[in-house]
Amino acid sequence: MIDATYLKAHRTASSLRAKKGRPLRFFMTAGQVSDYTGAAALLGSLPAAEWLIADRGYDADWFREALKDKGIKPCIPGRKSRRKAVRYDKRRYKRRNRIEIMFGRLKDWRRFATRYDRCAKTFLSAAALAATVLFWL
Repeated sequence: MIDATYLKAHRTASSLRAKKGRPLRFFMTAGQVSDYTGAAALLGSLPAAEWLIADRGYDADWFREALKDKGIKPCIPGRKSRRKAVRYDKRRYKRRNRIEIMFGRLKDWRRFATRYDRCAKTFLSAAALAATVLFWL
């Protein structure tokens, strides 16, 4: 699954394992940067998967083609402004709440939720530490 939080610690950043709901990767961008930037940066390091579930923010033809080239089926609803409607698996898309739950658990860590760290490197380290403790230990 892929998504971005308002803190812009890209959740794609956290591609999630379907069974465990654990984050695999984090990628940070500046607050005004498009979600496509994080998706493009993590595209090369995505693990083997059958599906990638994302929200409308990731609806781009180049992204869908890149996923298909890697053998991953996109489950991304089309933007409302798209002229030609895109088909996607609505049942599978409903499972996207797992990533929201994962970020909700991360935001239980006050340091992560309030972003005490102003330096991006320190904040990313705190996010990795919180994810390690919450999901891997």
